[in-house]
Amino acid sequence: MIAWCRIGEGDVDAGFFPCWVHPDGSPEVLGDDERGRIQMESLRTTGVNLDHVQLRKGCANQSAYIIIDRSTGERTVLWRRDDCLRIDPGQVAEEQIAGARLLHIDGHDTPAVAHAAAIARRHGIPVTVDVDTIYKGFDQVLPNVDYLVASSEFPGNWTGNRDPFEALESLQTQYGMKVAAMTLGAHGALARAGGQFIYAPAYVVNCLDTTGAGDVFHGAFCYAVLQGMTMPAALDFSNAMAALNCTALGARGGIRGLEEIRLLMARGERRSHPDFAARAQASGAPPTD
Repeated sequence: MIAWCRIGEGDVDAGFFPCWVHPDGSPEVLGDDERGRIQMESLRTTGVNLDHVQLRKGCANQSAYIIIDRSTGERTVLWRRDDCLRIDPGQVAEEQIAGARLLHIDGHDTPAVAHAAAIARRHGIPVTVDVDTIYKGFDQVLPNVDYLVASSEFPGNWTGNRDPFEALESLQTQYGMKVAAMTLGAHGALARAGGQFIYAPAYVVNCLDTTGAGDVFHGAFCYAVLQGMTMPAALDFSNAMAALNCTALGARGGIRGLEEIRLLMARGERRSHPDFAARAQASGAPPTD
């Protein structure tokens, strides 16, 4: 997935962050079947600019069946994406990225992602990445990443160091990224920035469905970066957005506007992991609430 974004230029109280997207094999390259058409219309109604989305003729759209545990809201995803949805580096044009304020990527179609990140770096455009597994060739992507926000498993799997603090520090040192972070699910998020670790506890909500929580976290984080938030504020904001999304069914079912986000941040109960909080504070970070 490649998305170059101009988020933060308008009113986000509608509850979503408008984003100019480009296809590369995630949902931005769509099949021309009924599922693809439904997805296209769903994105259009939320105000997403679809100028560069491709409909691949004779190709089935990416699909997923999601099984939700009603007692916890946790889900299992049965996912299918045909090879005809792949995008190659030559299909990512420099002019499509050069005018963006931010480039957000993941690991799908890694050569195209590496090409896009290199373009962004040449133009001084910040690059954020969402990654949860090791992709072949991803070492060509990481040198051009400014903000790594990985799953809790990725840093340890990539570095071979199972200590999350040491793994994040190793990634940041090796690739020179501004921020190396990981999401921690029900325990919030951890980041290394400015020579110290920052731990942001999760918000406690009535969780119905965790589908899309990670994606909403990343979208909120991109918005926070463009708004110039401090890293503690960015992590808190992203945690709040992700938590609220879990209060309704569906990947976008619980996305809220700024007023509700700020209310949760001001009054919401937090769930803190004592070990993460203590080690982050020992690195020089301010204590968490």
